[in-house]
Amino acid sequence: MHFTSGQRLDDGVLEREFSFDGIPGILWTPETASASAPVPLILLGHPTLGLRRMYPRLLDRARHCAAEGFATATIEFPGCGDRPGLPALDRARADLRRAMRAGEPVGDGIVDSLVLPLVDRAVPEWQAALGAFLSLPEIGGPVGYSGGVISIGIRLAVVEPRIVAAGLFAGSLVPRVMFEEARQVTVPLHVLLQWDDEGNDRQAALDLFDAFGSKEKSLHANMGGHTGVPQFAGDVAARFFARHLKPGRAGGGRQLMPVAYRSSAAGPGSP
Repeated sequence: MHFTSGQRLDDGVLEREFSFDGIPGILWTPETASASAPVPLILLGHPTLGLRRMYPRLLDRARHCAAEGFATATIEFPGCGDRPGLPALDRARADLRRAMRAGEPVGDGIVDSLVLPLVDRAVPEWQAALGAFLSLPEIGGPVGYSGGVISIGIRLAVVEPRIVAAGLFAGSLVPRVMFEEARQVTVPLHVLLQWDDEGNDRQAALDLFDAFGSKEKSLHANMGGHTGVPQFAGDVAARFFARHLKPGRAGGGRQLMPVAYRSSAAGPGSP
């Protein structure tokens, strides 16, 4: 991992941009993090819009997490942002846009071609980057995963034993094969669902939640569309991560800062 820039923000958070095997990313660590007091880590998922476009929302989430003593990190998705394009992914995105503009159902073929190659490429990159994050003396785990493309969160929860809890946003188109993987998920889950999400099948989201194999899983549904997540939803998410990443603080101490669990304004159905 090669750090390319760094700055101390006004709240003491250290923000460092990096490149890892040609993959750009950003790491945020709270002021309290040190080799003698390493902190837990939350991996910040995001829509496939590119880190530059998503930066304000990612920074907001990172600041809130740092206030609770968590480091956070994110990486750019394959074929997104400043990374080289992937023609197959671009074609799948174009097919999705055409179907949605025409008001047509989004078929399984479009969903599979859009999401599965992204999951297959992105998850090993997340795993490799996680190893690099945990090699830093100021980061000691445990590790959580928050938000982003839900299929990536599912795959990571299945194959990556270092992730002990996940907060997922039920806002992505999900291939049917991912339902089988969901049954293999065993880590504690906090799933957020927007009840009136314009571009997602509510019943499919409920079926996916039912499929998760975790003994501890909670579904938090709010009225409103894809971008209408209420601010108080972040308070609940923050308590979930505090309970599983910092058990000693669960339910006590000062009030937890919200994790800013707001979705992107990318529009419905954006994986």
